[in-house]
Amino acid sequence: MTSSSKLTWFRRAALFAAVLCSIVVVVGAWVRLTDAGLGCPDWPGCYGVAHPAQLIEKAEQVNAAFPERPFDYQKALHEMVHRYIATLLGLVIIGLAVFSYVNRRDPEQPRVLPWVLLVLVCVQGMLGAFTVTWLLKPLIVTLHLIGGLSTLALIWWLALPPQKRSVKAAERPVRRLAIAGLAVLACQIVLGGWTSTNYAAVACPDFPKCQGSWWPEQDYGSAFDPWHGLGIDYEFGVLENPARVAIHYTHRVGAVVTAAVLGLLAFAAWRRAQTGAVRVAAAAVLAALVLQWAIGVNLIWQGFPLWLGTGHNAGAAILLLAVVALIRYLWPLERLAERSAAPALRPSRAAA
Repeated sequence: MTSSSKLTWFRRAALFAAVLCSIVVVVGAWVRLTDAGLGCPDWPGCYGVAHPAQLIEKAEQVNAAFPERPFDYQKALHEMVHRYIATLLGLVIIGLAVFSYVNRRDPEQPRVLPWVLLVLVCVQGMLGAFTVTWLLKPLIVTLHLIGGLSTLALIWWLALPPQKRSVKAAERPVRRLAIAGLAVLACQIVLGGWTSTNYAAVACPDFPKCQGSWWPEQDYGSAFDPWHGLGIDYEFGVLENPARVAIHYTHRVGAVVTAAVLGLLAFAAWRRAQTGAVRVAAAAVLAALVLQWAIGVNLIWQGFPLWLGTGHNAGAAILLLAVVALIRYLWPLERLAERSAAPALRPSRAAA
């Protein structure tokens, strides 16, 4: 197998991992929104077994052993399906790391990032365990969400083939704006995770106002307190309504800021694009931004249906992938481009 074909298979495996990770993120949102996060009160098994179907005929014994968390087959199944897919993703990431070591002599082979991903997925497993054992503590669940989307972004970076060209002067300002846009989007994703894990999504049931007011009663002192102690069951939230309103309202303000920055980024990238790939990525950012806003607004107007809530999480992932793709194409591999051009220059130098 040639070096080029090895890299092709590596990127195909990374693309498969990206699809798998996207499924993990969406299914994780589904688990959270169906209140199945504690469908299995232990980890990594479920009430001590590998599959909840093993417990259907033993429900009474299970409930006696876990009186604080009665067995619910559907919730347990949702949670375990999420764990199964996440485990498969972990195995694929291990494969990417091993492949990067085997193919380490190829200068184009990513060698560090696959191992960073392996460490990250191990941390994700730890956070998944804490999510259950610490009873859906918002700080842990939000970190788990951030870790999942960070994993997705890094895998997507590996899956995208890099461009070998020199950087054009027209694109340099866009690169700085793209990094700023990614930072703003990351902050907004954190706010979205905090809104979801504190059950603050329904705190403002109307739009564009919140509870009929442009500035409703809000409690910022409690809203962003990261630690409320251990031993507390955080299912369905522990904050009072003014604190939840503060979280939701901050998320809305963040959405406006994010839309402004990413909209400017998409426009600037389209105007200054030197390649078709950059132009397509810019269009994807704008399309994903419009889609996410449409989902978010309709989520409120339609009374927070489950499918739209899950779609809002998927929309955040799509928007993140679009921004990462744009940054990837704005950062071509200049050194590799120079290396590939060098052999063509040698004959002329020899002739000279």
